[in-house]
Amino acid sequence: MQKKSVTCLIIATLPEAKPFIKGLGLQRKSAKPFPVYRAGNLIAVISGIGKANSAMAVAYACLEFNPSKLVNLGAAGATDASLPLGANLHVCLAVEYDRPGLRTKAPHEHTPDILRGFPLAAMGTLDRPTLAAAERRILSKKTQLADMEGAAFIQACRTFGKKCYLFKFVTDTPAHARGGDIVSNILKYRGRFSGFFINSVLPLL
Repeated sequence: MQKKSVTCLIIATLPEAKPFIKGLGLQRKSAKPFPVYRAGNLIAVISGIGKANSAMAVAYACLEFNPSKLVNLGAAGATDASLPLGANLHVCLAVEYDRPGLRTKAPHEHTPDILRGFPLAAMGTLDRPTLAAAERRILSKKTQLADMEGAAFIQACRTFGKKCYLFKFVTDTPAHARGGDIVSNILKYRGRFSGFFINSVLPLL
């Protein structure tokens, strides 16, 4: 009998991960170097916030569990007012704005794998939160979302030759830019986001 392949979820924070842990029946397996939860061939790794953490979590997961595919799940900000709070999006492009090319000066772009049938969005990844309306306007020329992990997640997955997918839910817009707003909206919309992924996306992976 062919061994079923492992799928690994990379999630930045425990508050974002909690509904996935509960909904998928994942059990805590380890705490170091990253918190790991598992149920059969489905694994969730809590990476921590930021590009470096995301890339390290992917490398750890690939070396430790050899997954066939990895999925980055979590919160993202909207760069303009066109996306409502709680919207679930499938990321089709990650633009790394704070890592421009030496000669071209253009930001690095990373392309993940795509599943058909889901609303798509391009996303900007930066090492700092994108909160100010002026910063969002700059990003909105090319991207609809902003996060702090996506580009590094894709780059690390490609380094290890793995399929990678990203799904995000909108937790802040130009009108919801305070840190307290973001945390509140994560708690408000995370259950709906996890249900969307578990019921509509996971069966296709």
